[in-house]
Amino acid sequence: MAEQTNKALKQLNQLNLQQMIGLLVGIAALFALIAGVWMWGQTPDYRVLYSNLSDRDGGAIIESLQQMNIPYKFAEGGGALLVASNQVHEARLKLASQGLPKGGNAGFELMENQKFGITQFAEQVNYQRALEGELARSVQSIGAVAAARVHLAIPKPSVFVKEQQKPSASVVLSLQGGRMLDSAQVSAIVHLISSSVPELSAKNVTVVDQNGTLLSASHDGTNGDGLDANQLKYVQQIEQSYIRRIEALLTPMLGANNVRAQVTADIDFSRIEQTAEIYKPNQNPAESVIRSQQSSEAMNGSGLGAGGIPGALTNQPPAPAAAPIVAGAGAPGVAAAANNASLSNLQKNSTVNYEVDRTIRHIVQPFGSIKRLSVAIVVNGNRKVIDDKGKSSDKPLSDAEKEQINNLAKEAMGFDQNRGDSLNVQVAAFTEQKETVEELPLWKRPGMIELAKDLLKYLVIAAAIFFVIFRIIKPAFSTLLIPPGGTDELAAAPEGGAPAGGAGGAAAQYAHSAPSYEQSLQTAKQIAQQEPKIVASVVKEWVNNNG
Repeated sequence: MAEQTNKALKQLNQLNLQQMIGLLVGIAALFALIAGVWMWGQTPDYRVLYSNLSDRDGGAIIESLQQMNIPYKFAEGGGALLVASNQVHEARLKLASQGLPKGGNAGFELMENQKFGITQFAEQVNYQRALEGELARSVQSIGAVAAARVHLAIPKPSVFVKEQQKPSASVVLSLQGGRMLDSAQVSAIVHLISSSVPELSAKNVTVVDQNGTLLSASHDGTNGDGLDANQLKYVQQIEQSYIRRIEALLTPMLGANNVRAQVTADIDFSRIEQTAEIYKPNQNPAESVIRSQQSSEAMNGSGLGAGGIPGALTNQPPAPAAAPIVAGAGAPGVAAAANNASLSNLQKNSTVNYEVDRTIRHIVQPFGSIKRLSVAIVVNGNRKVIDDKGKSSDKPLSDAEKEQINNLAKEAMGFDQNRGDSLNVQVAAFTEQKETVEELPLWKRPGMIELAKDLLKYLVIAAAIFFVIFRIIKPAFSTLLIPPGGTDELAAAPEGGAPAGGAGGAAAQYAHSAPSYEQSLQTAKQIAQQEPKIVASVVKEWVNNNG
């Protein structure tokens, strides 16, 4: 090993400047190629960090990425910012901690840098811009919304009631690709805007998408035809619920893919409120409750009349009364007074009011009640049954099984004959349908395209390596294989190509270095091209020796 190393060092020392430069260039090219291949293999997979950034946010994000030493690049004409896939989430979290991206809408940060002496009009404009920006940011937080703009029309307050105007708002939404907003989400956006501005009614909020479609027309859940999307969705949910219940009950008995069910539900969405007040006579007067009672007694007449003998005796008080021994007998004055008395008319009135039985009933009909159910069930008549030996055969349904299916379906749907429900169970042979998937050509398959790209990349790398090795490095190393005394031996060699001098060591060395005439001739031509001075001196020596 040491001898080979010394021999290589001696050969390197015998190289001229041109050969040394060529050798160094070849080695440098080989190392550069290896480094390039390694760096190419280590190129990270870039993913989208943010897209559709404003110029202000883009500049701030790039500055932050440079400070965090995160490599980035642009794509899609500068509309998207890409970073390595393994750093996407980390970069987003770090940028979010810095409040980036802020979005194209300015919020209440406009109020932080108020200039001294600003007018009231400018201050009101800045406040309105800040409120619009904050509302737009809130709307953009919805997943289906990519961007939003809010325009507020806030009238100037007036002290006159007749001149007061209500504010209004307009919202322009840019939705994500393939995403839509349902009526509930549109209603939420409308109420969000109306609740954020004083005295702004939900009726004065207009929502439009990027296609110019008016979305706020149905924020109350109904469209122009009076159909309620929520009601239609509720009907579908009811029908799907009954379908799942029926199929889940019959599938274990009939097997998978052997039963199909469809349900049509008639739902009553009318709102009915009824109040009734009913009066009934008292059934048992003894148990009746007296509400009020009034009694009155009237007597017409003046009582006892004046009587007796005129004179002093008449004006004297009457003597004490004494019971007569004989009925009708008495004092002459008393009898006279009784005879002169005028009888009176006595009248008695009595009024009694009893409580009357009264029933007040307030009835609210349930909203969304089921009026009628129509169920259709199709059962596969040719079921595949596997016996104990593992053989499959068709088994038709028996009458008992059909009756059992009918009863189970009624129980699952809650069959009510008074409600008018209907159930139809049919047995039919299912037709097996095999989906034919069109096979893509080999050159159109995504996997093959990626494989072809990888193979092309590695072929280019291999071609570059072979070029550097066989066209640059190998010619440089081939000069090292020429023996140091090769020129002298060529000079002493006859035309036949054998070395002169008869020395066994030199002949053996020459034979080892140039085992054939063709190789010696090729080596001589190469030396003549690279070192013409040496060839000229050899020819000169040949001429002098012959002379």
